[in-house]
Parts: sequence; C-alpha cells; structure tokens
Amino acid sequence: MDFKGQVGIVTGGTRGIGKAIAAELAQKGVNLVVAARTREAAHEVAVSLSTQDVKVLGMKLDVSNAEEVEKVFEATRKEFGRVDILVNNAGITKDGLLMRMSEDAWDAVMDINLKGVFLCSREAIKDMTRQRYGRIINITSVAAFMGNPGQANYSASKAGIVGFTKTVAREYAVRGVTVNAVAPGFIETAMTDVLPVNIKDEMKKLIPLGRFGTVNDVAQAVVFLASPDAGYITGQVIHVNGGMYM
Repeated sequence: MDFKGQVGIVTGGTRGIGKAIAAELAQKGVNLVVAARTREAAHEVAVSLSTQDVKVLGMKLDVSNAEEVEKVFEATRKEFGRVDILVNNAGITKDGLLMRMSEDAWDAVMDINLKGVFLCSREAIKDMTRQRYGRIINITSVAAFMGNPGQANYSASKAGIVGFTKTVAREYAVRGVTVNAVAPGFIETAMTDVLPVNIKDEMKKLIPLGRFGTVNDVAQAVVFLASPDAGYITGQVIHVNGGMYM
C-alpha cells in the first residue's frame, strides 16, 4: 500500500478507534490532520505521531459546525495543498430508552454522528473531484444493522451513514472517488472498559470468534480502504465484528 505524498484528515482522532486509525495512517507515511473537539488533545496526539518523514497537525473541530469544518479544511489545504483521505470517525452516544429520550439527546447525536459526516464529506469532495482521486471512509456501527436497546438515536444515526455512503459513492465514482464504511462490533475501548463483567460475558457469547475486537482490528480495515489498493471497492460496508452480525 503506497501512500507516498498523500494527505488525510481523521475526525475524532484523539482516542480509541480514531487514534488507532491516525497512528496507522501516519505509520504508512500519510501526512495528517488529527481533528477533535479539544485542541490540547489533538495537539498532543499530533506531536506523538509526527516524525521526520510525516507531518501531523492537531486541530480543534466540532464536526457539527459548518464554519469550523470549512476552517479545518482550508487550513489543511494551506499546509499540505490537498486532501486525499477523509476518515469520518467522530461520534457520540446519549443513550436512553425511547420513552425517556429527550429531543436534545436525539439532536446532539444526529448532529455529530450524521450531520458531521455530511459537512466533512462535502468539504473533502471539493478537493477529491478536482484531483480525480479520493478516499472517504465513514465509521458506522453494528448497531445500524442489529439495533441496540437504549440507542435509538445512535443506531439511527449510524444507519443514516450507510445510506449516505452508498449515495455519495454513486455520485462521485466517475471522478475517481471511493466512499466506503466500516462497521465495528464490540470493540475494546475506554468506553467499554467500564461495563460490568457480567454484561461483557453475555456480549462475548454473541461473537463467534469468542473475543472482543481491538481498535487495531478496525484501523487495519480503514487503512486498506484508504489505500490505492482498494480502488475497485466503493459503496460498501466492511463489518469488523468477529461474526456478531453476518
């Protein structure tokens, strides 16, 4: 996988899956912008990933804010001259059963998880259509396909990403842009570490491979889809879930 001279943006890139994706892309030689809601965290990750051969910048970004999205992309163009790869990873949860779910909780999850994908992709596509090359990878979830009690907002937002992915893939294939999604299952992160052991044990019984996934499992799939080697794959969802959903 030859990434020489390529430039990428990873949203939500300071922890968990996003951080692992950024680390893998940097290791492959991609110059990066790591974007997150906290400037300090983004800068810290950028410093840790930068080398003599790879430049990584950390930028503050609320993906639901169109003005901030435009500024980050403009800054990326100014620094690197182009955008080849966009990984839409930023996402939040605000769980609750439907009867008790507030409108604010619904809107907040939709704004970050779905609207953010729209805003960032709309900016990236400007560069990608002009250069007739680009890779957009959207992080969805197994919850988009199976549902999950207490996550009507999250599941709906992630299902929306699937429809968005397929539509944009059709719109821009003729321009050499591929658009795909990766759907993680139960992945070991700081968010899942706090779950009770009994719940983890029950979840593991649903996974044919008998283990939870790692952030690296997801990152490897994303990096492949971001590579020139994946040029004939578009509009697809790659499931990384150990067989939890087939």
